[in-house]
Amino acid sequence: MTRTNLGRRGFLFGAAGLGAGAVLVGCTSNEPEGQNNQQPVAGGQGANSEPGKQVTIGFSAPAADHGWMAAVTINAKAMAEQFSDVTLNATEGTNDVNQQIAQVESLINGGVDVLAILPFDGKALTQVARQAMDDGIPVVNVDRVFDTPLAYRCWIGGDNYRMGVNAGNYIAEELKRQNKNNPVIGEVAGIDSLPLTQERSQGFKDALQRHGFRVGPRVAAEFTPESGERQTANLLQGAQKLDALWNHDDDQGIGVVAAIENSGRSDFFVVGGAGSRNMMELIKADSGPVKATVLYSPSMASSAIAMARLLGQNKGLEDLAEHEIPAELTTYSAVVTKENVDNYMDVGFDS
Repeated sequence: MTRTNLGRRGFLFGAAGLGAGAVLVGCTSNEPEGQNNQQPVAGGQGANSEPGKQVTIGFSAPAADHGWMAAVTINAKAMAEQFSDVTLNATEGTNDVNQQIAQVESLINGGVDVLAILPFDGKALTQVARQAMDDGIPVVNVDRVFDTPLAYRCWIGGDNYRMGVNAGNYIAEELKRQNKNNPVIGEVAGIDSLPLTQERSQGFKDALQRHGFRVGPRVAAEFTPESGERQTANLLQGAQKLDALWNHDDDQGIGVVAAIENSGRSDFFVVGGAGSRNMMELIKADSGPVKATVLYSPSMASSAIAMARLLGQNKGLEDLAEHEIPAELTTYSAVVTKENVDNYMDVGFDS
């Protein structure tokens, strides 16, 4: 991933000086000049892109053993480099819960001003995050949520349920456009024991039901190309008829596409999930089964660093009336298609 991945989403939350700093009341009034008693509308706190107080941000995330997770750390580091008033102390990614706890404790003891943490296990990291909050260090919780809001000042993450909804809506509308009756719709999920997978599947099911359709053959993979290929091959062997397939994750989607190519089948289309550059290139080429992907963008890490900076400087989001950073920010799972793919290449990540 290059730094261009920050794009407009990387700077969405006040990092590019988008606002005017204050919202002015209208000039039209029936009152005589000088008699307008309206109060100014609350606004932001100046140009947030301008250098301010120096802020040291501690950053911790799991190991970069997955394209999406690797992009999280890449985006965080690249965003920090955009600010002359930010020093980023990033720990080495780890999937060892105890090691991540120790790393966060080290950041706390090192005197960081703000923490941005994507926990490998939200429940396990809750106590150390709460320790930081109790010590007066604001915590930006990224994606995998801690067990209590007392452990974070702000949460930013994706909308897993709506990701499934938007995938289901796109597939249903496309099948209706093709005049498909009683279509067979498959699903290659992620790890079924994870709440995020359950939420994605529920949203997918609910959206299809709304259109009068249902989920057909379904398998669960493990977010890896190998498991994606293996499980998709199993699904295709048992589904002689298939009209559409939703794959939850574009990293495992590499294997999903490989299994489809190996099968020689071309009787259905595929919608991916997360928004890898690999899948976006396939969508743009429009020469294979992949016709869309639903975003769950790692650019949320860029925004987390931008918000951590503002928290450290006691600023709000300059385009909003509130003086403080919101407690929660949920990213939107846009559907990327051939028609709009160029608009989203900037947030694509390498699988």
